[in-house]
Amino acid sequence: MSIIEDARRGVITEEMRIVAEQEGVTEEFIRRGVAGGHITIPVSPYRDVKICGIGEGLRTKVNASIGTSTDIVDIDMEIEKAKQAELAGADTLMELSTGGDFMEIRRRVVANTSLSVGSVPLYQAFIEAARDKGGVVFMDPDDLFRITAEQAKAGTNFMAIHTGINVETMKRLKNQGRHGGLVSRGGAFMTAWMIHNEQENPLYAEFDYLLEILKEHEVTLSFGNGMRAGAVHDATDRAQLQELIINAELADRANDFGVQTIIEGPGHIPIDEIEANVIVQKRVTNRKPFYMLGPLVTDIAPGYDDRVAAIGASLSSAYGADFICYVTPAEHLALPTPEEVYEGVMSSRIAAHAGDMIKLKKRDADLEMGHARRDLDWGRQFAVAMNPERAKKIRDERMPADTDGCTMCGDYCALKIVNKNFHF
Repeated sequence: MSIIEDARRGVITEEMRIVAEQEGVTEEFIRRGVAGGHITIPVSPYRDVKICGIGEGLRTKVNASIGTSTDIVDIDMEIEKAKQAELAGADTLMELSTGGDFMEIRRRVVANTSLSVGSVPLYQAFIEAARDKGGVVFMDPDDLFRITAEQAKAGTNFMAIHTGINVETMKRLKNQGRHGGLVSRGGAFMTAWMIHNEQENPLYAEFDYLLEILKEHEVTLSFGNGMRAGAVHDATDRAQLQELIINAELADRANDFGVQTIIEGPGHIPIDEIEANVIVQKRVTNRKPFYMLGPLVTDIAPGYDDRVAAIGASLSSAYGADFICYVTPAEHLALPTPEEVYEGVMSSRIAAHAGDMIKLKKRDADLEMGHARRDLDWGRQFAVAMNPERAKKIRDERMPADTDGCTMCGDYCALKIVNKNFHF
C-alpha cells in the first residue's frame, strides 16, 4: 500500500503523525488531506528522510535546487551546497546536475543530507543521448523510464516530470509565440525531441507505465512546468494554461492510482497576476499542492533575483501556494556558490513566513519579537530571530556604550526614553 492508499483506508501512518505534530493540527486532518490529494508527504523506501508535509492548511515549504553544469563539475561543492541549504532551513532539496557522472553526484548528495531529494530524470536521459548518440533528439523513451526507476532506487523521492508538454500544448505555444522564449530546460529538450521525431511526448503517451514505476518506488510526482514564462510579459499565456489543464487531469489519475502529486507553477509573473495564477492553479487541480517556482516579479534586477523572487513568493504564499522553489542571487547569471544557496534559502524562508502570516494567521513569533524589542530583551530577540547567529553577529560587531540599546539610535532610543515613563 502507498501512503495515499493507507490514508484512504483510514490508516494514520507514522509520517502523518509527524506532520500533524510539526504543524499543530490533528492527525485526522493530515490523513484526510493525504487521502484527498490536498497534502503530500514525500517518503522513500530506500532511505530515511526528514518528514515534511506540503499542502493545504500547512506551513509554506521551501525547496533549494543545486547541481552541476557542463562548465562546473565539482561534487564537493554540490555537497556543501546541500549542507548549506539544510543549515539555512530548506525543507527539501532538488539535485539537478547536467554535467559529470549523474548517479555518482546524486548518490553522494543523497548521502549527505537528511532532506527529501528531488530530481528531473528527463535531464539525464536527454543529456546521455546527446553524449552517446550525438543529439538530444535521439533519446530512446525506454531509457527515460529506466532512468526514472534508477533514480528512485538511489533515494530520490520526488521527481519533476514533464507530462503536460503534448501536441496540443505545443500548438498553443506556436500559435501565440513568446517574448522570452521557452526557458524550461526540460521543456526545450522535450519539444525538440517531439518535433524531430514527430511523436507524442512518451511521458504523456505512456503515463500509466510511468505511474507504475513511481508507485513501486513510492515517488511523489511533481508535474513539471515546461511551458513556464521566462519573462513577465509571457505570464499566464495560453501555452502555460494548456499545460496546466493537462497536468491537472493527469494528477487526478495519479492520485486515483495511489501516487502522491504536486503541481508546479509558472516562473515569472507580475504582481497583479499572482493571485489569479494561484486561484486558477488550485481550482483546476482540485486543490493539489501547488509548487510555485519563484515567482520573479520583474526581469531587470539580475544579481538580486533572490529578493525579486521573495516578493513574489510572499504574495504566492499569502494567496495559497504551498511550496516555494527558492531563487539565488546568481539566477540568470551563473551557477550559484554555497553562500548564495544559503542566501537564497533565507530569502525564500522569510517570504514563506510573511505569506503564512496571512494564509495561516501564524503571527505568534512576530508578537514575541515585538514584546522582546519593546522590553529591550536582546536574548529573547535572538531566540525568536529566523537567523539568530547573523543577528547577534551584527550587534556584537557594533556594540553600543549602553548595551540596553543599539548604535542605530544610541542615547536617543525611543524605547529607552518611553520605557522610563510608561509600562506596557
